Amino acid sequence: RSRYPPGPPGNIIFGNILGVPPEGAWLKLMEVKDIYGDLVFFHGLGNHILVVNTLQTIHQLFDKRALIYSDRPSFTVVSELMQLGQSMPLLSYGEEWKAHRRLAHVALSAGTVKHYHSVQEDLASLLCQALVESPKDFFGHVRLAAARLILTITYGLSVNTADSEYITHAEDTMHVISEATVPGAFLCDLIPCMKHLPSWMPFHRYARNGRAMIEKLVNKPFERVIREMNAGIAPPSLTRDLLSVEDADNPILRHQIKWTAGALYGAGGETTYATVLTCIMAMALYPDALRKAQAELDRVVGTERMPTIDDRGSLPYVNAVIRST
Repeated sequence: RSRYPPGPPGNIIFGNILGVPPEGAWLKLMEVKDIYGDLVFFHGLGNHILVVNTLQTIHQLFDKRALIYSDRPSFTVVSELMQLGQSMPLLSYGEEWKAHRRLAHVALSAGTVKHYHSVQEDLASLLCQALVESPKDFFGHVRLAAARLILTITYGLSVNTADSEYITHAEDTMHVISEATVPGAFLCDLIPCMKHLPSWMPFHRYARNGRAMIEKLVNKPFERVIREMNAGIAPPSLTRDLLSVEDADNPILRHQIKWTAGALYGAGGETTYATVLTCIMAMALYPDALRKAQAELDRVVGTERMPTIDDRGSLPYVNAVIRST
């Protein structure tokens, strides 16, 4: 009996790993789930990939058995050649990852996040205004609002500064990272020794461009916060809070703070964008739920002001809608 879960047939040299397409892989994986079940095994070229297909199985493996299954995959191109392996999402499970995780926990604690409620409310108002003025452009409005929110909270950037200097580059960089972290995107990820091939190889050129973009994304706003702190004019931000702790001048700790802050944008921007779009889709699909939520808002808040985070305790139905999406 095999020690591994079932998977599609392959051959003795390449296994079945080349059956995972670099684009639209989820479509193929949905097909094999129907055949092989919750756990599907791909292998080849010295690599083992386990595809987990249900939330229940994910919970069993990654929550209940976290000490066994908490490591990260190794991507040769994005982790090594682009040097994104310094960021928490791609760090191997160990002391360095734990240090980054502790910093993120401090930055995102309930007490700390309360300091930024007014920022969230102001940006929510700007999003609502944009949706009223041009509702057909809601994709772009939501993406812009998510980027503004994360950059403002993480680095204290004003809306105008974030729009003019950072957001376009941040979105372009996240697109490059998203492409590079798709399993099988580069043959070099499957055959790591290819990283020693000449620098004119296409994946090397791609990696150099990606590394420059990542360095700018991580370094530019971080160094801005340091300059403003030295001048005594730094607005509140998660990065300022982390740099205000004792021993923040320690080069190792400063390096960890810089990459933790960068990871907050990478994680927060995309998830905020996706969550808001999911809520919009749910309200379009279930207009009765939308009408009930609107009626509760009209009854509790009225029509003369915008709802605030302080109103949440009086809006049980709206809260339920938010949590369910």
